[in-house]
Amino acid sequence: MVKAKVWVLDRRPLGEPTIEDFKLLEEDLPPCSDGDVVIAAECLSVDPYMRYRARKMPLKTTMPGGQVARVLESKSPSWRVGQYMVCYPGWRSHTLVTAKELKEGGLGSYTPLPDLKDFPKSTGLGVVGMPGNTAYFGFLELCQPKSGETVLVNGAAGAVGSAVVQIAKIKGCKVIASAGSQEKCEWVKSLGADHVFNYKTTSVTQALKDAAPDGINCYFDNVGGQFTLEALPHMADFGRVSLCGAISTYNDETRDKGQLVANSPFDAGLIITKQLRVEGFLVPRWIARWMEGLNQLKQWVVEGKLKYQETVTEGFENMPKAFIGLFHGDNIGKAIVNV
Repeated sequence: MVKAKVWVLDRRPLGEPTIEDFKLLEEDLPPCSDGDVVIAAECLSVDPYMRYRARKMPLKTTMPGGQVARVLESKSPSWRVGQYMVCYPGWRSHTLVTAKELKEGGLGSYTPLPDLKDFPKSTGLGVVGMPGNTAYFGFLELCQPKSGETVLVNGAAGAVGSAVVQIAKIKGCKVIASAGSQEKCEWVKSLGADHVFNYKTTSVTQALKDAAPDGINCYFDNVGGQFTLEALPHMADFGRVSLCGAISTYNDETRDKGQLVANSPFDAGLIITKQLRVEGFLVPRWIARWMEGLNQLKQWVVEGKLKYQETVTEGFENMPKAFIGLFHGDNIGKAIVNV
């Protein structure tokens, strides 16, 4: 019988999550029946969206998330022992996947790990995975960048932001990027960004005034809040804004009071007069084109056009620690936990 370790949300986070909000449990997996497989996680992803999910998900249930897992036991004709998959069973060390679950489609489906050549398997959770496709489709489809245009990317040292910076350069754009430390800014600069500033030590308004005197055509927003409030006046007419995330607001408990208040960073008058297009998205919108994105991203990685970095935490027992570190800016690139 296989024993699984499982991290559950034990209590609702108030503000920034703490270790005490999570609880590590053990459970015995049911026997593997006809058509089922048993998988063991080798590396897991922690992502900012999980904080948003923690607002609404039922307590005492498994924290959501993706992992690269190896098939330990298989009674499915589609999966062999030792094969690797990308899947989303959450913060679990081992999982019994039923025949029914294996047949289900969508972003949460169980798909073979792409052939990543000599790159680590964890790449399937990052630049050649969901964050990579978030950058690929969220930027190219919503911003529709043209060569020579000016692009602004915040959260540019993260898994998604760093990919957007490089895709924008591949498309011939001028890139302005922001990050939260000197080390991060130096790395983003090495990716090809034309102007990089530390938003913690530099005025957003002044930085954009200096770097984009003619305005910003495309804004890929991972941060929201005050940053976006200061950035929007620097948009050029007919600019496009892709809303990917709002990590600066995820720990703001005032948003849970159920009251509508006029505190958005999006000035309606400004959006109207500049004729901006502002659009949010969830990456499953492009699930029918999923492999198109992954194949292009993998090609760029192999060609050296798309670089990546990972911040790796060792030990399944440290899942909450790695997750909380996202809100301290501990990670450069993709945050990964190795089992």
